Amino acid sequence: MRSLKDVSPMRAISGVRQVSASVYKKPFSISGPGTGWVGETDGRPETTTPTLAELSFPTMELYAMPAATSTLLEDSAVNIDEWLAEEVRLAFAEQEGTAFVTGDGTNKPKGFLDYTKVDNGSWSWGNVGYVSTGTDGGFDSTSPSDNLVNLIYSVRSGYRSNAHWVMNRSVQSEIRKIKDADGNYIWRPGERAGAASSLMNFEIAESEDMPDIASDSYSIAFGNFSRGYLIVDRLGIRVLRDPYSLKPYVLFYTTKRVGGGIQDFDAIKLIKFGIS
Repeated sequence: MRSLKDVSPMRAISGVRQVSASVYKKPFSISGPGTGWVGETDGRPETTTPTLAELSFPTMELYAMPAATSTLLEDSAVNIDEWLAEEVRLAFAEQEGTAFVTGDGTNKPKGFLDYTKVDNGSWSWGNVGYVSTGTDGGFDSTSPSDNLVNLIYSVRSGYRSNAHWVMNRSVQSEIRKIKDADGNYIWRPGERAGAASSLMNFEIAESEDMPDIASDSYSIAFGNFSRGYLIVDRLGIRVLRDPYSLKPYVLFYTTKRVGGGIQDFDAIKLIKFGIS
């Protein structure tokens, strides 16, 4: 048996790209061409051209090197090689899931919470916008659901069609207690077993890597993560079986290269549990 671990849902809701190089570079148009209305005989001055930004996503190496004795490998009633491989796969999933949320970009992917955060009213490309609850370390005491509505509509309509909430179970516990003016819970459980719960008609992705509610914490994210966050996988997981370096142990040197970062800074917004 294996104790249950908290695996981030980021890979399920984000964009994923398979690459064959160490760095994936992607041009992105952050503004369209200039246009204007003219009369039939008016002059046509040159208009501005679209502005392109180049986004770079390097792949970082994630590794594990478990060991087993030759005798164990030969005498075990189960396939130890396969068991170790599955354990490493799950450990990789846990490590990269954390990096997609909080990674600092140094030898690991850059998490969406590690980018510069600005008030959504002064948002600009390269930053992540947030809306404040107006209360330090909590929801608005009078109308807590208004904070959630403000976050939803801080995201452009084109991104809301495939949007998700991202939060941990502690924050979900607080939200499940919120009721509307008629006394009904704003939380909606899944319509069938195994279906995702929803909040104001948007699905919830539970990530234990998101912070708990605290003073000035960014504990809730909302947006279209398939447009907003990109995960870059270098093809394949490589396993080197080494029976020579540490006799009588056999080493299983396993590596995977993965990167990640925000690709559309307008697609993800946060709630800040602070006054401003």
